[in-house]
Amino acid sequence: MKKALVCGAGGFIGGHLAKRLKEAGYWVRGVDIKENEYRKSFADDFRIGDLREPQFCQEICQDIRFDELYQLAADMGGAGYIFTGEHDAVVMHNSAMINLNMAEQARLTGIGKLFYSSSACIYPERIQMEVNNSGLKESDAYPAGPDSEYGWEKLFSERLYFSYMRNYGIDVKIARFHNIFGPYGTWRGGKEKAPAAICRKVAEAPENGSIEIWGDGEQTRTFLYIDECLEGILRLMQSDFSGPVNIGSDELISINGLARMVIGFSGKTLTLNHIAGPLGVRGRCSDNSLIYNKLGWRPAWPLVRGMKETYNWIYNETHRP
Repeated sequence: MKKALVCGAGGFIGGHLAKRLKEAGYWVRGVDIKENEYRKSFADDFRIGDLREPQFCQEICQDIRFDELYQLAADMGGAGYIFTGEHDAVVMHNSAMINLNMAEQARLTGIGKLFYSSSACIYPERIQMEVNNSGLKESDAYPAGPDSEYGWEKLFSERLYFSYMRNYGIDVKIARFHNIFGPYGTWRGGKEKAPAAICRKVAEAPENGSIEIWGDGEQTRTFLYIDECLEGILRLMQSDFSGPVNIGSDELISINGLARMVIGFSGKTLTLNHIAGPLGVRGRCSDNSLIYNKLGWRPAWPLVRGMKETYNWIYNETHRP
C-alpha cells in the first residue's frame, strides 16, 4: 500500500484529493492548519498544524516513510483577496515558508515523488490584456511578469522544487491550475472564487432582484471542475513527465456569461449590477496542447455540467435551516 502525504488537505482541492487517493488504495495522511468546514476528511490520519513552522513539518514527515507528497497548501483566495494588494506580504511570506519547509523535508526524509500545485497566475499580465485570449502555453511563463504577488510566489516555488529535483533527485511534478471549482469549496467570506461567489449570489437573490458583478463582466476565464483536476494530477504523477503543465479547461467564458448560466439553473429572473472591484487580467485561457501531447489526455467536461453540480450544492448550503 502506497503512503501519501497531502498538505492542504483541509482545503478544497486537497480534501477532494485525499478522498480520491483513498479510493485508489493509498494510505493517506492529511495536514492543514484547519479541518474542512463542510465535511470530515477522508484521510486515514489528519494532523492540524502550521506548515510555516519547520518543527511541525518535521513531525509529520519523519514517523512514516511516504512514497508521495502532494503540496497544495498555500495562502490564497479569489480576486477579492489576491488583487487588492492588502494581503501581498502575508501571501508571499506564508506560502514561501510552507514550500521551503516541505521541499527540505522531502529531501531529508527521502520522499521520492512530489507534486506541487502551481497556478495560471504565474503567466505574464502583458499577454492577458484581451478578452479573446487564445490560450496560455507553458512556455509563455518567461520573460516573467505575473499580475499579482501570489503569481510571483508560485513562480518562485516552481523554481524551488525543480532546484531540489536537479540537486537531490526528487521526482517533482508541477501543474499550473486554471480556476478549479466544485462542491465543498469556500463560497463565502471573501476568499471564494468567481464560480462559487456567483452561485452564492444567485442562490440568495430574491426573484426579480439583481446580483453584483465586478467590472463590466466581459473579462474572460476558463474554469475546471474538480473531478477533472484530480484526474490530471494522478495522470501526471503516474507519468514520466515533470511539467510544468496546465491543468485547466479551454472553454472560455465571460463572467457575465457565467452569471447568466447560473441564473438559468435557478429559474429566477435576475439582472446584473456592475460595480467597481478587483478584476485581475482581462482574459485567461488554458492551452492544453502540452498535456495532451505528454499524457494523452485533456479535460473534456463541458462547463455547464460542473457548474450545475456546484450551484446545487451551494444552493443547499445557503438554505440550510
